[in-house]
Amino acid sequence: MNGVVAHLPALLVVVPMLTAPLVMLLRPSGLAWAATTAASLCAFAIALSLTAAVLAGERPDYLMGSWPAPFGIELVVDAVNALVLLLVTGASSVALLAGARSIDSQIEHERQPLFYSAWLLALAGLAGIAVTGDAFNIFVFMEISSLASYVLVAGGPDRRALPAVFKYLVMGTIGATFYLIGVGLVYMMTGTLNLADMAERVGQVSDLRPVLVAAGFITTGLALKAAVFPLHLWLPNAYTYAPHMVTVFLAACATKVSLYVLIRFDYMVFQPNLAEHGLQFALFLMPLAILALIISSAVALFERNLKRLLAWSSVAQIGYMTLGVSLLTTAGVTAGMLHMFNHALAKGALFLAVAALAAGCGGVRLGQISGAGRRMPWTMGAFVLAGLSLIGVPGTAGFVSKWYLLSAAIGYGGYGPLLAAVIVLTSLMALAYIWRVVEAAYFGAAPAESTGRGEAPPALVVGAWAVALANVGFGLSPDLPVTLASKAAGILTGYSP
Repeated sequence: MNGVVAHLPALLVVVPMLTAPLVMLLRPSGLAWAATTAASLCAFAIALSLTAAVLAGERPDYLMGSWPAPFGIELVVDAVNALVLLLVTGASSVALLAGARSIDSQIEHERQPLFYSAWLLALAGLAGIAVTGDAFNIFVFMEISSLASYVLVAGGPDRRALPAVFKYLVMGTIGATFYLIGVGLVYMMTGTLNLADMAERVGQVSDLRPVLVAAGFITTGLALKAAVFPLHLWLPNAYTYAPHMVTVFLAACATKVSLYVLIRFDYMVFQPNLAEHGLQFALFLMPLAILALIISSAVALFERNLKRLLAWSSVAQIGYMTLGVSLLTTAGVTAGMLHMFNHALAKGALFLAVAALAAGCGGVRLGQISGAGRRMPWTMGAFVLAGLSLIGVPGTAGFVSKWYLLSAAIGYGGYGPLLAAVIVLTSLMALAYIWRVVEAAYFGAAPAESTGRGEAPPALVVGAWAVALANVGFGLSPDLPVTLASKAAGILTGYSP
């Protein structure tokens, strides 16, 4: 990689981070939106370029300050984090392009430059977590993205967001503290913070007890940040009461970034060096994944607020991802990584459609959207298409990852068929709660006060349809995410320090 291309891993973080303070100074607010969207699209273009390099067999890296690793901070892009970078930058760009009117209606004009600045910091933090190869640098970017996310969630007109974000802040701080304690223990035993160097030195440590304790702290802290059941209690209210476009952005990628760090740390640092740690990892995650699938899907069945229903669905979908990686097989990790990508597509389209319903119906409760299928056919069409992907209907992206997950579960042996049965059962539960929305929208009587309301702003509808059609496109031609997920699984399961 030569010229500007060699600096792309750094520019992925630097562009949104340096644009953030500039955005705060821009008036009127439309200029702040334009600058934020331009920076996000630039980051997305960089992520696409880096992904193309990874698919071509390259491994882009960048040494900050030209200090060689492991003494300096190294930014690295491979198949494992290329998938995550696409999610982060893509979700941000789509939400900004589609949701300008929605943000304008929910955020006071004088506060919008601050809101967009926080958005860019969240984007830079999430991208930084994914691209850095330094364990402490992950914590720094984690705090940047978390603090910005708290501002974004609390930035809307709904005052119920304040207690929700306070719970989010407390639990997020506990998770980050646990992670930092674990990193400190590993650093104490190895003297390095570079993940690749750490993986090599852990195997040379004579007393592994502090490393075992570190593995527990890091796994628990990142599981809390990733909303792994039952450490998910911050998520439903945060997604429900946040501004609609913030929910689109965070639901598509935030928890997946933390889950990526958990997977990378465990498969590359702990499992190759700690005897029986793989079994402990599986015994920790697999039961929690099964409980998440069943309990969260059951709760979603009884929710009447669409955003809260989809938030509980996200907890269940995280269960599919953790179930895949807990199998400790290449097929299982491939399925888990693939479902990260496909769930982001489905949930992003669903939350965009919900934002459109909120604009056209005045709310997102089942009673408020009653009859919306007749008044807002395009919006509900996008919702149904994305819902089919969430369920896992053939021809959609959701079907591809669930098929891979079913194959991995059945091939697991032992109680693999039981795991496959849980996957099928919870997919049917997803069908039930998506059907509740469809039934209200198409067969319910419209509220009297909704007379005369029509479709949402065109940008929202177009955005929802674009992402919904992407679910079909990647369902019929899944080469890109499948290739990246397969390469990522090969790197993780075959890693040797």
